[in-house]
This record gives sequence, C-alpha cells and structure tokens, in this order.
Amino acid sequence: MWRKFIYNAPNLKPRRQQLRNRATETEVLLWNKLRRKQLGFKFVRQYSVSGYVIDFYAPQIRLAIEIDGGYHKNKKQQIYDNYRTKYICAADIKEIRFLSREIVKNIDSVINKIRSSFSS
Repeated sequence: MWRKFIYNAPNLKPRRQQLRNRATETEVLLWNKLRRKQLGFKFVRQYSVSGYVIDFYAPQIRLAIEIDGGYHKNKKQQIYDNYRTKYICAADIKEIRFLSREIVKNIDSVINKIRSSFSS
C-alpha cells in the first residue's frame, strides 16, 4: 500500500513547539544524553511524520525514540500506540520505546539500548 508521508508538516509546528516547551522530566533527562551528537548522531526533539509527533528522532539513521508515561497502560492508548508504531515503521523509521520510569531509574541502560539499536 502506497502512503504519502509528510515530514515536519508546517501545520504541526505549533504543536511541536508546545511539546518542546512543556517537556516532561524524563524527556529532559533523555534529551540531555542525546543532544549535541553525544551518541554519534544528531537527534531532534518533537519531529512529525504525517500527523504523528515523535519524541526524539535521528534522521541520519531513521531512528525514533518514544517515551511512554503511565497513561500508555490504558488499553485504548495501547491500541493507538500500536497503530502509530506500524505507521511510523511503514515510513521506514525504526521505533524504540521506553517507559518513563525506566529512564529515571536506569538512564545508562536506556542509552546502551539506544546505542545497540544503531547496529540492528
């Protein structure tokens, strides 16, 4: 099935800016480890693919990183997340997800998992 993907759509710019300005504690914590090519690749915050906004994205390696808070335990949210992941993957973007508490409790493990995703 052919899909047209729109990257960083202008109509979503205000939403992306709002998300950056209201970043959660875990987003800030992870961003401090991803920014300035600390892992060897440039990451950007709040990148959009069609109607979906990705928490962190490395364009060079087409890697999306999502942080899941407590509301992601909700069944409806899980169905939405599953569909969204399939859509993002259809755009040839690899997505990895982390729970907020995982980032807070063991950021080093999260960074190692991100690094290991570069080669897979």
